[in-house]
Amino acid sequence: MRKQSHPLKNIVIIGSGIGGLTTGIILQKSGYYVHIVEKNHQPGGLMRSYTRKGFDCPVGIHYIGSLASGQPLKTLWDYLGIADKIPLERMGADGPIDRYIFDSFIFDLPEGIAAFEDNLRQTFPQEQKQITIIMQPLKTLCDHFCRLDILLSPEKMLFSPENFIPMGEYFDQAGCSSRMKSVFGVPATLVGIPFFQCPLFFYYMTLASYLLSSWRLHNDNGSQTAKIYADRFISLGGRLTLGDMAQTIQVESGQIKGISLASGTTINADGVIAAIHPQTMAAMLPGSNLRHAHRERIANLKNTKGIFCTSFSLNSKDHPELPYNIYRLRPEEDGSLEQGLFMQIRKSHHPQINVMTMMVSSAMHEWEQWSHTHSKRRDRDYIRKKEEKIVAFIAEATEILGPLKDLTVIDAYTPLTIRDYVGSPDGSAYGIMRSSNQLMQTTFLNRLNIDGLFLAGQNIMAPGIMGTTLGSFLVAQKVMGQENFSRNVLKELF
Repeated sequence: MRKQSHPLKNIVIIGSGIGGLTTGIILQKSGYYVHIVEKNHQPGGLMRSYTRKGFDCPVGIHYIGSLASGQPLKTLWDYLGIADKIPLERMGADGPIDRYIFDSFIFDLPEGIAAFEDNLRQTFPQEQKQITIIMQPLKTLCDHFCRLDILLSPEKMLFSPENFIPMGEYFDQAGCSSRMKSVFGVPATLVGIPFFQCPLFFYYMTLASYLLSSWRLHNDNGSQTAKIYADRFISLGGRLTLGDMAQTIQVESGQIKGISLASGTTINADGVIAAIHPQTMAAMLPGSNLRHAHRERIANLKNTKGIFCTSFSLNSKDHPELPYNIYRLRPEEDGSLEQGLFMQIRKSHHPQINVMTMMVSSAMHEWEQWSHTHSKRRDRDYIRKKEEKIVAFIAEATEILGPLKDLTVIDAYTPLTIRDYVGSPDGSAYGIMRSSNQLMQTTFLNRLNIDGLFLAGQNIMAPGIMGTTLGSFLVAQKVMGQENFSRNVLKELF
């Protein structure tokens, strides 16, 4: 772990997503003076929902795992002081959490690792040996995960060679069928990594977090959740500046001095935490302050894909809320899932109307001809392309649900929307690709050669609320040093 040349006290965080706000809360609780700067006029980043035609449309939070008493995210949220403030609804009490719909069969993902294993053994009676092999590391990592061992010994957990094994290789060695690979491939989509390239640690952490328990925000209100995070940070004495973009990270003789904003304001600080994409951060560092090799590596990092998402309103009488999520999947011959569709039907604030959300991964090259444009200023051809994809969504939904009554499009967004809103290069929804063949290339992000500069957010460890939250605690550990972190954070956590 890099040692600071002097103790840090005044910290500026760029970005008010889950990573920025979580890191800010931890440091503010521990006696630091923290100032968060957000370019948008509201905090929350992809955590927020947004309102169109009187409906809340979700962006980055569709469901959350591990929030029951004693489970990892609940423990972390308790420390942050937000667990009892966020209104949640538990999934899986009377049925599945997720329903995977393939062309030839359906697989239901239940709550609980034992129930999951039972369902696997019933679905794949000829692969009992393979299931035993696949379930063992899940159970082991789940135990580590529940104890939050990653906060006690991050080097051991994150850099253990067996954790780098790609899931495709692991399943091939076990002799699993392509059909079983397809079933197991779905959770990898929640971190934006192709299953065949997804490192074992990230994969099992993601799967375990939802099997332990799965939850939805009440009425899908991500904006309320963002406000709860921001209010908690401010209540601890933190400062939050909205609607002003960080332009330059100021460095002198290899030491952070602060940041300058688009408004012309300068904020002095001895530490800067960039809770933004590394490529966006690198563009804020002038000249030779960042090593040429680091700058090149950052520029060449491959990003995950973006998302195309549409929200519809439906008659709630004919289309009641679905207590589970639907994945419509059409795997390749080898079991890989190049494309899949995610669907939810949730209650809205309007008693007679429910909201259906449908989304698929979408690469930036699909929208390349509009890459030079900005949201709300795009041409008719862009709108027409969105409409074509919406028509395809409706056809898929009709195939699954039957005739759709009183269907109305509320809104749709593309990777360009994500790029413009949160500054994520390529419109990436899950940040840099932490695939097994790029994982070692990302380790240098924790060893930048500027004293007082750190990265946070979903790019520091893993995407999703769990990955981003754990990453925030690890960043706080680097800022504070192990001794202070143990005294101020781990003592209260454990």
